[in-house]
Formats: sequence, structure tokens, C-alpha cells
Amino acid sequence: MYTQAMDTMAREGAGKLERVLKPEEQALQDRFDARIDAGDFIEAKDWMPDNYRKTLLRQISQHAHSEIVGMLPEGNWISRAPTLKRKAILLAKVQDEGGHGLYLYAAAETLGTSRDQMIDALHSGKAKYSSIFNYPTLTWADIGTIGWLVDGAAIMNQVPICRCSFAPYARAMIRICREESFHQRQGYDSLLVMMRDGTDAQRAMVQDAVNRWWWPCLMMFGPPDDQSPNSAQGMRWGIKRVSNDTLRQKFVDATVQQAQVLGVTLPDPELKWNAEREHWDFGAIDWAEFWRVVGGEGPCNRERLDMRVAAWEDGEWVREAALAHAKKQTMKEAA
Repeated sequence: MYTQAMDTMAREGAGKLERVLKPEEQALQDRFDARIDAGDFIEAKDWMPDNYRKTLLRQISQHAHSEIVGMLPEGNWISRAPTLKRKAILLAKVQDEGGHGLYLYAAAETLGTSRDQMIDALHSGKAKYSSIFNYPTLTWADIGTIGWLVDGAAIMNQVPICRCSFAPYARAMIRICREESFHQRQGYDSLLVMMRDGTDAQRAMVQDAVNRWWWPCLMMFGPPDDQSPNSAQGMRWGIKRVSNDTLRQKFVDATVQQAQVLGVTLPDPELKWNAEREHWDFGAIDWAEFWRVVGGEGPCNRERLDMRVAAWEDGEWVREAALAHAKKQTMKEAA
């Protein structure tokens, strides 16, 4: 998923104690719990527990940051796309990602924080974004692989959020998931063309990209369930619908068959079909690498953040002009 908020909360918020609720607060809490148990949606103006609000704000804002930062590794290849068709597709995809970020920032704002506050948190390093975007895109095959694997993993994780208990987040995810499906298909198609009609060098390039992105994609689902204590509370609230390990297994099962059609080898010597479980077994994930990248020590962490800050500063005049125009239009309407 484009957010690992629940999985990092345990490390960053350990030791905090819950305060005792007053009788009137307990009544509101009981009513909220009953609505969650009944499968109701919670709207922005409804009463909600502070921790529910904070968890949502953390997750949705991190998801928004991930969409915006996720434009960088692909945008780097727009001017180098091999054909006009691929350039147009990549332009549309990057534009979609920007739109996703805007939808999600808008949903997060309903929880009582401003967009400027969220952007400041990202630029200062206080807020996180998905660790997957801290890896480099070395060749054109990386772009197709991101579409196939990264966006495929995102879809697997994000479709259940369409049933998230917080209605503004759920509504935003419906459109986002539809567009992510396009992103996944175009990525797979790009790789399929190279594998079927390309040169030996192009096929080797695709395999190299798959080798580099496979394990980071498995990390996108977050740590194992027994190492993700906040996931249980997220599922209790209806924010998270499916566990990390279940989603990761579904992704592996679906992707193995796609890889066979594509003609690439997934870089896991322990990958094999388990007839008893009726699932594919896969090797151990390097969680030390995951936490290292989340902690800011990935291949491109500093580069990504520096580029986002520079883009924000370079675009200040555009924001000022837009605000001035809006103010002028408001004055005209008032007159």
C-alpha cells in the first residue's frame, strides 16, 4: 500500500497511555462503537474518538504524500519514453497520481488539519510516505514494472479501503482504484511488448527490473501481522479490512501466474506451489531493509524529499497568482 502509517505508529508512539473517559464521552464512544459494529460509515462531522481521528489523519495524509512523491520516479522518464504512445500514457498516469494526492489531501482536511500543515510535515521529514518510492528507476523497464508490480500491490491493498469506515476516504478510493487499474494494465502491457517483440537486451532489461522491484513490492504490505500491533485496532475500527499477510499472499498468488504469461522469473528460489495450503510459498523478506528505508536510509530518500521541497518553493508564484485571481473573482461577484 502507499501508506505504512499503522505499521510505524507502534515504534513512534510506544508508551503512551489512554486517558479515562468521562461518562458523557463514554456514551459517545459506545454509540460510535455500535455504528462501527453495524458497518455504518462515519462522516467528517460525526463524533469520533481522538485516536480514530489521529489514525485516519496519519494514514490518509501519508497516502496523499505517497501519491505526490510517487510522481517523481516516473516523471523522470516522460522525456525519455521510447514512443509517443508511451509518452502520452505516462503523462496521463503521472497526472492521475497528482489527482489522487489532491483527492486524499481533501479527505484528510475534513479531519481538521490544513493542507499547508500536511505539506510542512512532509517537507520537514516528520510525515512519511511509502518506502517503495525511495528506489531508483534505472531503465525504461522500471516504468512498466512499477505499473505492473507497484500499482498491482497498491490495488490489492486499496480496494478494501473502498469499504473503509470513514466515508470521505472510502469515496475518494473508489475513483483512485479505477484509475490504478489502468496504471497496472498499461505497465503490464509495456512489459509484454518488450518480452514478446523486443530484443534480447530488452528482455534482459525487463528481468533486471523485476529482480530489483519484487522484494520492495512485497514490503509494501507492511510487516508480518505478528509485528504490526496497530493493524488489529485499525481492523476493529474498519479502517483496515484485510491483514498484511493475507494481502501479501493474495498478491503473490496473482502475480506468479502473470509472471508466467509474461515470461519473466520472479527472483525467489523458494517460490513454489503448496498444494496443501493452495497458495504459493515464498522466501523470507528482509525486514531490516524495510525499516532502514522507512527510517530515511533508502537509495533515494534524500533525493525525493529535496525534489519535493524544490518543486514546492518553485511553484510559490503559481499559488500566489491563483489566490490573487480567486480573491479578484470573489470581489467581482460581491460587487
